[in-house]
Amino acid sequence: MISFGPVPSRRLGKSLGINNILAPKVCSYDCIYCQIGKTRKKCAERREFFKPEVIYEDVIRHLQQINSTAYPDYLTFVSNGEPTLDRNLGRSIQLLKSTGIPVAVLTNASLLPLKSVRDDLQLADWVSLKIDAADSHTRGIINRPVPGFTFDKFVESLQLFNSGYHGKLCTETMLVHGVNDSAKSLTGISKMIKKLEPFKAYLSIPVRPPAVKEIETPDPETLNLAWNIFNDNNIDTELMTGFEGTDTAFTGNIYEDILNMTAVHPLREDTLLNLLTNDNADFLVVKSLVSQRLIKPVIYNGYKYYLRDYHTNY
Repeated sequence: MISFGPVPSRRLGKSLGINNILAPKVCSYDCIYCQIGKTRKKCAERREFFKPEVIYEDVIRHLQQINSTAYPDYLTFVSNGEPTLDRNLGRSIQLLKSTGIPVAVLTNASLLPLKSVRDDLQLADWVSLKIDAADSHTRGIINRPVPGFTFDKFVESLQLFNSGYHGKLCTETMLVHGVNDSAKSLTGISKMIKKLEPFKAYLSIPVRPPAVKEIETPDPETLNLAWNIFNDNNIDTELMTGFEGTDTAFTGNIYEDILNMTAVHPLREDTLLNLLTNDNADFLVVKSLVSQRLIKPVIYNGYKYYLRDYHTNY
């Protein structure tokens, strides 16, 4: 269960997701807003998860199964944790680029102080760096990073990577009410991002069930303030506050489709129903997965979502 989708992406069009991290979630962060839930294994040491050839073969099989109209615009490393923890990431990117489909990586950027990580990401066509805070204290609250990398090293590594990268560089900032959405925080973050001169800076809010249920999304006035602060710094900025849509690709194997997607991408109920229709499957499939405690339903902002349930498995 490595590849999934393609799923509609607000950034990349049709994105075929690649989960190169073994369950349960392994990450260098434990973000309070994470849609995958709490980090089960927090670490900052790179190691092997899958052989690059295994990832490549899985993606090729997946591409052969999907309808030509759903062919992806990007192959995207969006993992059950932090994708750069995979020490074979660079080799996997090289193999996947032979498909002719651009390769994207969504990273929290915490491991950029490591040269091996910067070298691997240089191979990707599109890279998104997470920048949620302009100071160590706020970063500690919102990202809850593994000890080891100081904030100064983090900032320095952003510049080091950017100086040698020739693909499309984007940044993403998740705004959480009362944590990093003050004018002071937003100004500091915008100044950090301005130095990178990204192709696009995305400002997002939690739209799926977060790891910490008590967090709140900023109000519209704050989002307007954030956009204007970034815009005043001449940063090409886009708000990501809406739902991507229900047009999710399918392979014909409904069990694998649901489990692969919910591992890294909680499915809203209307999206799941659309997937069942496309796979000619009955809702009994969902009930069965819930009863086996492989997925679980949760309510967030008035919508029902289904996400992986690792309680009994790990």
